[in-house]
Amino acid sequence: MPVLRQVPRAEVTDPVITTYYNRLFGPDRDPVASPGTATGTPGDWWTVFALAPDIFKHAVDGFAVYRHPDRKIDPVLRELGQTRAGWVKGSQFVFSQHCKSLRGLGVSDDKIAAVPHWQVSDVFNDQERAVLAYADCLTAGDGRTPTEVFDKLKTFWSDEQIFEFTYITTLYAMHAVITRALKMEFDNRPDPIVEVAAPEGFKAQDFLSAPRPAES
Repeated sequence: MPVLRQVPRAEVTDPVITTYYNRLFGPDRDPVASPGTATGTPGDWWTVFALAPDIFKHAVDGFAVYRHPDRKIDPVLRELGQTRAGWVKGSQFVFSQHCKSLRGLGVSDDKIAAVPHWQVSDVFNDQERAVLAYADCLTAGDGRTPTEVFDKLKTFWSDEQIFEFTYITTLYAMHAVITRALKMEFDNRPDPIVEVAAPEGFKAQDFLSAPRPAES
């Protein structure tokens, strides 16, 4: 379950939220009492964001922005950025959903599977590698980007296209962080970084007195 309260259908008064509840869950189902969407997600992103109707609208308007017909970037390159953002930020939800989006655009399973290790994969073309490198600068590097990356991007993208990709990729990095923090959707899972228990009978003193590697 998410860490924040979900908004049941009976409490919804905002028409935008009602429209999305109807579209995703059907007109009669309460998504809190009976969760689940057609894509296999629990759907609690929607029910938590419904806590603040104006933020809900701002978020869904953002989804419309990246799909808007005025966008100038190739949707496959755009989705590579969103998928990589999900992986770098550790959001299983964002990563998983945008793997599906890539597949829907006709991207091969081999290429999708290589997004986590794109640096050593030979399935991506020159443009895709440049876009993935920039996605890493935006997410793992928090925006720190070598000039050489922009030099490469400008061999096939205009300034307007670079700006579009920058905005969309960082938007999804934000969504990845929010989803992980609030334990929504597929990010409602235990942290994998935990202490591994020592064998029975092990004493801390044994660890402290263990021989150390010889110094060179």
